[in-house]
Amino acid sequence: MNLTRRTTLQSLAAAALAPALGGQAFAQGATFRIGALNPVTGAGSPYGSGMQKMILAAAEMVNAAGGAGGRKFEVFAEDTQTTPQAAVLAAKKLIEVNKVQAVVGTWSSGISLAVIPLTNDANIFLMNTSGAPALSVPPANAKGLSYRFQATNDRFGRAFAELCEKEGFKRPATMAFNNASGIGNTEGFKKAWEKKGGKVVANVVYEPNQTSYRAELQKVLAEKPDVIVTGSYLGDTTIILREWFQTGETTKWVIPAWAANPQLVKAIGNEAAEGLFAVDSISNEGSPAFSAYDAAYQKAMNQPGLSNVYAAMTWDMVVTLALAMEAAGPNADIAAINKKIREVANPDGAKVSTFAEGKEALKKGKINYEGASSVLDFDEFGDVTPDFSVSRVEKGEIKRKYLVKI
Repeated sequence: MNLTRRTTLQSLAAAALAPALGGQAFAQGATFRIGALNPVTGAGSPYGSGMQKMILAAAEMVNAAGGAGGRKFEVFAEDTQTTPQAAVLAAKKLIEVNKVQAVVGTWSSGISLAVIPLTNDANIFLMNTSGAPALSVPPANAKGLSYRFQATNDRFGRAFAELCEKEGFKRPATMAFNNASGIGNTEGFKKAWEKKGGKVVANVVYEPNQTSYRAELQKVLAEKPDVIVTGSYLGDTTIILREWFQTGETTKWVIPAWAANPQLVKAIGNEAAEGLFAVDSISNEGSPAFSAYDAAYQKAMNQPGLSNVYAAMTWDMVVTLALAMEAAGPNADIAAINKKIREVANPDGAKVSTFAEGKEALKKGKINYEGASSVLDFDEFGDVTPDFSVSRVEKGEIKRKYLVKI
C-alpha cells in the first residue's frame, strides 16, 4: 500500500478483476472496499496526500490485525482536485466501477455536499472533514450515513467569537468565500458574536477565482473594523492580504488555519503576515490514539502528525469503520454497521486507542474508541466537537497561543 495514488488505484483495480482473469482472489465476502476521495491537488493539496496515506496506513493496520468483521480492507484512491466537478466524477467511478462501500476523506463543504447525493443513492457511508451545517441534516444526511470528523462551521464560528472576545476586539467585520464553508464560518461567527451582545459592522461575500478583491476589501475597511474574520482559502486569502497590506491599514485578521498556514506566510511575506490569528480544530494530542497515528504519519510523510489535523481524521475514519464492522459481526451489511458507529465511539465502554485493542475488547463488551483527531463522541447528527487552537504569526512562524473549548 506504500504506492502512489495512480499506482495504488491501478493495482487494486487489477486485483478486483482477478476472478475474471483466473488469478487468485479473495473469497467472496472477504473484502470491504473503501474509496479514499481526497484533495491531492488544488486548494486542499497541502493536506490531501497525507490524508490519503493515512487511509492506506490505517487499512494496512486493520488488515494486519486480521481484518474487521471477517473482512479485509481494499482501498481505491481518487483525487478530488478540490473541485466539486472533479469530485463528483471521481465519486461516480469509485461507486460504479470500484463498487466501494464507504467514501472517506472528502475535504471542503462544497465537495462533500456534491458527493453526498451519490453516496446516499448507493446506500454507502460518507465520512468527511467538512464544516457546512447542511451536511448534518436532511436532505444531505437524510439516511444518517454521513459522519463528520471535523468541527461544524457553527462550532468554528463560536471559536472565532471566543478569540475575539479574549483579544478585546469590539468592531469585527467578516469576509467570506462564496461557498457553503466560507459563508458558514462567518455566519457562525456572526451568530455567536451577536449572542455575546456584539455587532458585526460589515459582512461581505466574494466570488472565487478573481485576480483582485480590492473592491470587496475597501467595502469592509470603510466600516473601520478592528478585526476581520474570514471564511476563506489559501488562494483568495493570499490576494486579499497582499491588497490589504498595500493599504497601510492595521486591522487585525482571524483566519481559519487551512488558509492561514505556512504557505500563506511564504506567499505574502513575514511583514504582511505578522500578527495574523489562525484558528483550527486540534487533534486529540497526548492520547494513545494520537501517538499511533503520529508514528504512522511520520513514517509515511517524514513530518510530525501535528502538521496535518485532517490526516488524523482520515486515520480515525478507517479505525471507527473497522471497529463498527467488528462489532456488527461477520459480513454485516451497511445498515448493521451503521448501527454500531456510535456504539463503538461514544461513552460508555472500555476506552480503546487502536483497532487491535478495540477488537480484543469487543470480545468482553462495549468499547469507546477515543480517536487521534478528537474523542469522537458523535451527536445525533453524526457530528463531533473537537477543541480549537489559536495561533499567531510572529516573525514568520505560526505559534500556538492558547486553546479554546466550546
